Amino acid sequence: MLSAEKKSIHRHSALETHNSVFNPMNYEHITSRCFINFPFRRLQQELDFVLSHRIQPEIGLEGDTLYTATGAEYREIAEALAKAGLGCTLHAPFFDLAPGGLDEKILVASRAKLGKAFDLIELFRPASVVCHLNYEENKHGYKESAWFSTSLATWQELLAKAAAHQVPLMLENTYETGPGQHKNMFTALNSSLARFCLDTGHVSAFAKNSWQDWLPALAPWLGQLHLHDNHGDRDEHLAPGKGSFDFSGLFHYLKEQRLQPLITLEPHTEDDLLASLAALDRMHFFEAE
Repeated sequence: MLSAEKKSIHRHSALETHNSVFNPMNYEHITSRCFINFPFRRLQQELDFVLSHRIQPEIGLEGDTLYTATGAEYREIAEALAKAGLGCTLHAPFFDLAPGGLDEKILVASRAKLGKAFDLIELFRPASVVCHLNYEENKHGYKESAWFSTSLATWQELLAKAAAHQVPLMLENTYETGPGQHKNMFTALNSSLARFCLDTGHVSAFAKNSWQDWLPALAPWLGQLHLHDNHGDRDEHLAPGKGSFDFSGLFHYLKEQRLQPLITLEPHTEDDLLASLAALDRMHFFEAE
């Protein structure tokens, strides 16, 4: 998600300095068809920018936001986006959470925090809610069956909340090294609203493999893409094409298979946002839809 670092793409100072160059409206044909990650508190600070440039945010609910933000604050943002005719997605929290945890107290806390995110569906009417499956072989492999059954119960409960509003639940890859756990989970959930979010940066940095190791195994469930790049050693959140991920191959596959997942860009700097938009434009990603 967008960081609060000095290089954040949405600090007023950065925008004022580069305003003549930084103009997402030059890529409205792309921004109108994708989402761009924003932590909720950053979205509040930069709401005028978002509205004026018609950016559709993927609203991050990490940290203490779900404990400290008020209903009035959420309503203000939701109403502003709706009035402007802008869509959004929600990204549920994931730090320190254990949706398949075997410690009952940690599991209860994890489910409660995730539940708070899903309670916002009715207000924001997002195109999706993204969560992390959070399977790690080195932690959960020795008790895989117990982890799976506990995790399944967590996602079944949250999926029911999302399904009440016909909103898809996207389960994103993070530290998983292959599609097996996701495939098993989607099969068990057995719902058209339980979908896969392929995070391209995580494939390179954490799985240490390629999109071909994930698709077509999960193509039947593919519902969303998180697009960012790196060089395979850490999660840099570079613009597509600035690292080693095979975007041209992935985009060709998606068009060949006529797959049209939701698209979210995940840059962490102003330069990488503009470069991400330029990359999608250069690759003609949306033209064949």
